[in-house]
Amino acid sequence: MVKNMSKRIGPITLDGDAADRITVLTLKEQRSYLKKELSEWKKNPRTEANPDGYWLHPEDVGNNEIMVHHLDAVIKYFGG
Repeated sequence: MVKNMSKRIGPITLDGDAADRITVLTLKEQRSYLKKELSEWKKNPRTEANPDGYWLHPEDVGNNEIMVHHLDAVIKYFGG
């Protein structure tokens, strides 16, 4: 976690705590989105026998599961 440091982005200057909070909120939002996708797919996956189910590319299923795990670690690092 960044402490006592300011970050200037164009005309905006943020202290380290504010930057960490923004980072954590963004990461949590992404994790929530991926978990929602996985949950919808697991409840009702699209298959040949279930053409109206939730479609998620097979590669995305595995990648999303891995990404959620990694996002958990990064969020924890930033104090979330």
